[in-house]
Amino acid sequence: MATIFLYEIAGTAMLTLLGGGVVANVVLGKTKGNGGGWLLINFGWGLAVFAGVWTAYKTGAHLNPAVTIGLLANGGGEYADGIPVTAATTIAYFAAEMIGAFLGAVLAWMAYKTHYDQEEDAGAILGSFSTGPEIRSYGWNLVTEIIATFVLVFIIIMFGNTPHGLGPLAVALLVVSIGASLGGPTGYSINPARDLGPRIAHAVLPIPNKGGSDWAYSWVPVLGPLIGGALGGVAAMAF
Repeated sequence: MATIFLYEIAGTAMLTLLGGGVVANVVLGKTKGNGGGWLLINFGWGLAVFAGVWTAYKTGAHLNPAVTIGLLANGGGEYADGIPVTAATTIAYFAAEMIGAFLGAVLAWMAYKTHYDQEEDAGAILGSFSTGPEIRSYGWNLVTEIIATFVLVFIIIMFGNTPHGLGPLAVALLVVSIGASLGGPTGYSINPARDLGPRIAHAVLPIPNKGGSDWAYSWVPVLGPLIGGALGGVAAMAF
C-alpha cells in the first residue's frame, strides 16, 4: 500500500504539474508560450504522461482512475508486479491518483504565480486547471469523454499484449493523438483525477479574478472517463 501511494502520488503529480504547466504557458498572459496553440498543449500533455509513467513505473503507472478501472474490468489478477487486484489496492490507487493530481496542480500554480496574479480572464485561469466544453451539451460532452477514454484504455491494454520497444513513449504518443483527434469538444480530460484534483485546487487556491470552478460540469470529466475506461477494459478482453 505504501508503494502504491508513493509512486502513484509522485507520478500523477508529475503528470498534472507538466500538463497544467503547458496549458498555463499557452493561455496565461505575459508568458513565453502565450498563444502557442492547441498542438503545443497536446504535445505538452503527451510528454507529461511520458514523465509521469517513468516516475510511477513500479506500480504500473496508472496515474488515472479510468486506467485502474479498465484494468479491473479486464480481469487481470495484478495491477503491477506484486500488487494484487483487491478492493483495498483499488481504493489506494484512486486515492493516490487524486492526491497527486491536486499536488501537481498546486505546483503548476506556484510556477506561474505572478502570471496568475495578473490574469483577469477567469476562463483562462480555470482552463489551466481543468477541462471545459466548447459547446455545453452535457450528454454529448459525456459521449466525447467516453469515446476518448475508451481509446486510451483499450490501446494501453493492447500495448501490454503486443511486444514493442517504445516503453512510455507509446502512451505519450497515444495521448497526443487523442488530444489532436478527439480533444476539441471537451478538452479531453480522459482522467477523473487529472480534472477533479486540479479543479479542487482551483477552488481553494488564493487566485485573484478566478471566478467559479464550474462544478455544474465537473461530473462529466469524472463519469465519462470511468465509463470509457471500463468499456475499454472489457473490449480488450476480446483481443
